[in-house]
Amino acid sequence: MSWTVVARKDFRDALRSRAFWGVSALFLLLVVSLSVAYAQVDELSGGDPSALGLVFFIATAIGVFVSIAAILTCYKSVAGERESGSMKLLLALPHTRRDVVLGKVAGRTGVLAVPIVAALLVGAGLGTALLGEVAPLATVLFGLVGLLFALTYAALVVGISATTGSTGRAAALAIGFFLVFELLWDTVVIALVFVANGFVFPSGPGALPEWTYPLVQLPPSNAFVTSLSAVIPDAPGAAAGPGPGAGQVETFFGTPWLGLVVLLFWVVVPLALGYRRFARADL
Repeated sequence: MSWTVVARKDFRDALRSRAFWGVSALFLLLVVSLSVAYAQVDELSGGDPSALGLVFFIATAIGVFVSIAAILTCYKSVAGERESGSMKLLLALPHTRRDVVLGKVAGRTGVLAVPIVAALLVGAGLGTALLGEVAPLATVLFGLVGLLFALTYAALVVGISATTGSTGRAAALAIGFFLVFELLWDTVVIALVFVANGFVFPSGPGALPEWTYPLVQLPPSNAFVTSLSAVIPDAPGAAAGPGPGAGQVETFFGTPWLGLVVLLFWVVVPLALGYRRFARADL
């Protein structure tokens, strides 16, 4: 299949990024630090550290790492080749534009998977050494959801890259997405609640209305944590998730499985829009 050829080449090329390996090294150091802190500081584990709790505890670190690493490794994936002119050479081979886009997503997802798998192995090893136990099923499920999250961000940023022939514009769009959805989205939701509540901040238990639950899941990193709550429901703190806890939301969308739906949305929609723009572009 032609897209697999593109994916293999793209995987090898992306692994040469020094910035990616620098971020990956910092990520592994963070995983080690979080694992040690979880095992040693009672306040972080609620006084009862466990291998299952450790798996969930390092989820936030993976969420931050994947989003940043995906921007570093994917924003040039299509736009860079168009800007340099090498896209014409690539398409002169028996590759369609769809092959290029799918191959880029597959290759960059493989690159992001390398440090995620390494982090799982490190976390499992430290969990065994520091806690005297390991949670093999939870670790495997965590890895599968983590790979889906890597695919999500790879597809999202490759989709952004496919919309333009300028690496500067692609970087600006990808960073803009990160700023809005990963850093500022909680503020956006609070502002919406403030307006909907008659310009008064709600207070008391259950202050956030139920309709905010799906909104809070829109950032891919929040959807990732919520997805973990769905597949590893027994993990300490899993029931809460980002925003109102799934157990507190009684409507049909109050299930943590909504996180997986959101991740799939971010895989399909930006990639489809990017491919459509790329398919019509004059190279």
